[in-house]
Amino acid sequence: MNKISKRDIQAVKALDGIFRRTLTYNEDLMLCHFYLEKGSEVPLHSHDQHQVGYVIKGKLRFFTEKSEFIAQEGDSYIFNSNEKHGAFILEDSEVIDVFNPARNDYK
Repeated sequence: MNKISKRDIQAVKALDGIFRRTLTYNEDLMLCHFYLEKGSEVPLHSHDQHQVGYVIKGKLRFFTEKSEFIAQEGDSYIFNSNEKHGAFILEDSEVIDVFNPARNDYK
């Protein structure tokens, strides 16, 4: 069966205040749902995968080595392979992230 429900996936604590559900994936793509609590932080990091995201609700301040921007409900974003990025969570937030290729550490 190809249908996956978020309700059927147990959230994993990725960092303090950051919870991830890996919804579905193959070798080329991975779809993840994140719940991020206000005041939490994703430190500056990078990974081989490209990352495309969409903010379902809330507000985050993303930063790279060169810039920063606010993303809120209805906004999308992209980080290229090996681009250093992080985030400060300004409001309780939910985001969807797609990784290409799939991340082995999130399987």
